[in-house]
Amino acid sequence: MLPKFHSDCDLAACAVQIHKRVQGEDASNLGAFSFGTVIELSVHVPRALGSRAVVLRLIPDDLPCELPKGETPLRNEEDAPYTDYPLTFAGTEAAVDEYTLTLDTATLCGDRQWGLYYYEFLFLRGADTLFTDSINNVDFTLSRESASRFRLLIWEPTFDTPHWFRGGVMYHIFVDRFCRGAGPVTLRRGSELDEDWDGGNVQYNAYPGAPLANNRFFGGNLWGIIEKLDILQERGITTLYLSPIFDAASNHKYDTGDYETVDPFFGGEAALKALLAATRKRGMHVILDGVFNHTGDDSRYFNRYGHYNDLGAYQSPMSKYADWYSFYNYPDEYECWWNIPILPRLDGRKASVRDYFTAEGGIAPARVRQGVSGWRLDVADELTGDFLDQLRENTHKAGISRGEQPLLIGEVWENAADKVAYGKRRRYFGGRQLDSVMNYPLRQGIIALARDGDASLLYNTLTELYSSYPTPVCHCLMNLLGTHDTERIITVLGDPDVGDDRTNEQLSVARLTEAQYALARARLKLAATVLYTVFGVPSVFYGDEAGLQGHHDPFCRLPYPWGREDAELLAHFTHLGQLRAEHSVFADGNFRILFHTDTALLYERSNQRERILVAVNGAATALHLPAEYTTPYTLLFPSRRPAAPTEELTVPAGEAVILLRGGTL
Repeated sequence: MLPKFHSDCDLAACAVQIHKRVQGEDASNLGAFSFGTVIELSVHVPRALGSRAVVLRLIPDDLPCELPKGETPLRNEEDAPYTDYPLTFAGTEAAVDEYTLTLDTATLCGDRQWGLYYYEFLFLRGADTLFTDSINNVDFTLSRESASRFRLLIWEPTFDTPHWFRGGVMYHIFVDRFCRGAGPVTLRRGSELDEDWDGGNVQYNAYPGAPLANNRFFGGNLWGIIEKLDILQERGITTLYLSPIFDAASNHKYDTGDYETVDPFFGGEAALKALLAATRKRGMHVILDGVFNHTGDDSRYFNRYGHYNDLGAYQSPMSKYADWYSFYNYPDEYECWWNIPILPRLDGRKASVRDYFTAEGGIAPARVRQGVSGWRLDVADELTGDFLDQLRENTHKAGISRGEQPLLIGEVWENAADKVAYGKRRRYFGGRQLDSVMNYPLRQGIIALARDGDASLLYNTLTELYSSYPTPVCHCLMNLLGTHDTERIITVLGDPDVGDDRTNEQLSVARLTEAQYALARARLKLAATVLYTVFGVPSVFYGDEAGLQGHHDPFCRLPYPWGREDAELLAHFTHLGQLRAEHSVFADGNFRILFHTDTALLYERSNQRERILVAVNGAATALHLPAEYTTPYTLLFPSRRPAAPTEELTVPAGEAVILLRGGTL
């Protein structure tokens, strides 16, 4: 860890260095460790700084947290707010003092075997004290007051994430808009079918938030996905993530009507079984969208309109589902998700609700036993800790019974290592809840680089996340450029006015000009290269690889342009997918940033078998990297060729290169 500099501090602070080592290996860019890890800390302080001693101040997390049953908080009110650990003076060399400290995470956490801590280093100078001020959980400045502390996360020693997911490529399918297959389907009551796949437009409301039926379908179904599996596999896709597939009134199906029924217009249970069999045959996996925080008001559970045979909570306080919801003034005033009346919120604190979804015979484990490989959890922040604990325990039992560890991904938009939601600290990565989260922070960093030529946000984001999350989580992060909740990535990269106050009517027909599209395509190629090569698993929103445009929901949900794809983009994404399949380093390799400027990054993926370097240049001019960083190397991307022994690496403006360090073709 190397500091940046606050102008009011002594200039010698620029040379302060903080290092971590674990079993003799450098771990300075890590801040999350398995229980039982012994961390060797060393701090190098120039004599000119005037420091007489160095102290590590460690603060256990003291925010309320939904703890597992039987566990107590890290710190009680009567405990000291922090513990100071003086470092031991180890010697001086070239006017630089070295201080050391050994931190045993087993001693730190005790029987709990997991924990969240914050820490800072104090440099005692006699007249005053300087404090580390963390920038991204690795880099720091020095401050005259306690400021941003480093994060230390300890996870349970048995925690691991699914190895089958690592190194692959995820494909996010909005089912109704992907492919209209030939299998049998039944159109839902009150719905309409738009036969114009290529020229139709999506329903939209007069203004954001206005009521909208969302009952117009384009006819995409699970049969259609089966028909396209060979094409998807050729593009390097290994995991399909499907938008909700259960019976619901809307085309998006986040208003579930019946969790026990696959929507008939998607092909029903027969189509899901056929899809699971077809993907299994190809070595592919399917994960489903778990919308377990709310239902539709048109559902067997709430049944506001009487469309279902079950007695719903809206119909009678005697309903077996009545206590699943919170009514303010029965029956018309009730708690909803984001105050949307068609989405009554489930009370996950109730055991009956939790058990319906997470008990051994519940919805989530049952689908895993059927062959589903995991779940993406909608609005994970709104699911209780008990819900997630039980979900992980029983889905894992179900998966292991058929020889596969299932995957649990949470929809979390921020850094999930110490996320606070509804006033409580979430313990997603302690070891009993999530395997991964949707990596929205990475999306913002990549956009800043590809669109604005600014590498600073990407550098800080990559550094912070890799140092905040357990390494098994980093290997399984759901890295994304777009989802059903965001503008299409090519629109973001090409429309200078994206996100403005245009009306929905204007946005429904808004498209990039030819010049804007050409620029956006070049930017998207750079963005995709980063997405496919940093730690984690790239997730491609259907159609992004084909150049599909669209502004915010619902305009980001147009049908896939079969036969009208951008061939150049398709080739680019396919090439990247092949590279991931060919090099194991993208599955489990370490990640290290070797070089960065305001506009460029050079990072390394490495394991015991190979070292791959990726250079990305967001600047308007070429980037020349000295031979000391790269040679000897073999160029892997955009073309494959061996380099001359002392050839300097040049990265064209707005482009990226991938090379195998010291490798041969």
